[in-house]
Amino acid sequence: MSKIVIALGGNALGKTLEEQMESVKITSKSIVDLIESGNQVVVTHGNGPQVGMINSEMDQMPLTICVAMSQGYIGYDLQNAIREEVLSRNLKIPVVTLITQTLVDPNDSAFLNPTKPIGRFYSKEEAEELEKTGLIMKEDFGRGYRQVVSSPKPIDIIEKKTILELISAGEIVIACGGGGIPVIQTENNHLKGVPAVIDKDFVAALLAKEIEADCLIILTAVEKVAVNFGKPDVEWLDSLTIEKAKKYIEEGQFAPGSMLPKVQAALEFVSSGKERTAIITLLDKVHEGILGKTGTHFKM
Repeated sequence: MSKIVIALGGNALGKTLEEQMESVKITSKSIVDLIESGNQVVVTHGNGPQVGMINSEMDQMPLTICVAMSQGYIGYDLQNAIREEVLSRNLKIPVVTLITQTLVDPNDSAFLNPTKPIGRFYSKEEAEELEKTGLIMKEDFGRGYRQVVSSPKPIDIIEKKTILELISAGEIVIACGGGGIPVIQTENNHLKGVPAVIDKDFVAALLAKEIEADCLIILTAVEKVAVNFGKPDVEWLDSLTIEKAKKYIEEGQFAPGSMLPKVQAALEFVSSGKERTAIITLLDKVHEGILGKTGTHFKM
């Protein structure tokens, strides 16, 4: 049995409540395929579109609360869809969503340079109007403009012991949604939320290390990682060594806030111990990815 952490992109879950309801049904089939094959699976997910939607509708609500709300409503749909798929195959495996907090460093330089996109895409004119309200807007590689917020690196997962206990009990665990609720440690054991969104790929790598997973699977909108993406000489990569990946990162081959954190997270996990693998691929190709038939596979 392999222990696998799956990191779902927020965009893979749809951009509306209706889209999410449909998306999680497809997502659940792929997840349960892996479980039925004898793997133990822990799920984490992004929340870029969802937390942006919540934040825009509740502009007086702190961003940390918006992250918590996104964990709840994405987890609610996802755990019910997985449960339904599990039961339809006559499997008896409980599914649980855990509201999760992630510890960050209050002195992280990311707080000085917001880069994490959240919410929907806007035109240049719309972005300029939103900037007048105090939001920071940046172009997202030709796809339009999005709000960006700070994205500090995760240091620790506050509920990691509970996650481990749930895994040991044989449950399918959904945790660290949206990267977890970012908190800092203050006096008297108080955890204080900070206005940020943590990249779910970095938290997925940290979670995979903490639970001693065998494999980290990062699911995205493309089947494989590419260099010269969007150019005539694009090259899709079947595998990446740590050295080669670092070289491509230095060349600026991977887009910040998009493919770059996925590659960096894969490297962090693979570098953390022997016999650890990481795969970046499409959701509907995840089973083929495990079998080595597709996806980009990271190795020492």
